[in-house]
Amino acid sequence: MSIRIGAVCAAAVLAAGLAGCASQPETRLAAHPAASSYGIVAVKSAHPFPETVARLKEDVAAKGLVFFQEVDQQKLAAEAGIATQPSTLLVFGNPALGTQFITANPQAGIDWPVRLLVYQDAQGAVWAEYTDFAYIAERHAIASRDPQFQKASEVIASIAGSVAN
Repeated sequence: MSIRIGAVCAAAVLAAGLAGCASQPETRLAAHPAASSYGIVAVKSAHPFPETVARLKEDVAAKGLVFFQEVDQQKLAAEAGIATQPSTLLVFGNPALGTQFITANPQAGIDWPVRLLVYQDAQGAVWAEYTDFAYIAERHAIASRDPQFQKASEVIASIAGSVAN
């Protein structure tokens, strides 16, 4: 009998905890219309892979953003003896903007600086993908920085869109 009471109490505590999670503040920031259900925005490039990477890096520089790193994932895979399609991760950002998200919720640091993945699929199409900022705001329950998230959304959409034409 006491095992059943313990199980019922544990279930009640779990339900209460889950209900508390669901009541986190929601962002009013609109999601990117092309974002997938898991927050990824994919932009098909009109350029070959090396040119796409170069154009994106040029646009990041032209916008005065800090470029932190370029990770050649295909090269890393090859060094591990694995063949893969071209894939490069670009890491950049605006510390004055990005740290505002971290001050709203330190866990948001997992999503900063901005990461833009450029890859070539098996059919030869080149893509630039990033995480939608509305998704990030919701993920971290940040409702107090909507104007900053909106600005970040506009900037990343402009950068990724620079290779669509």
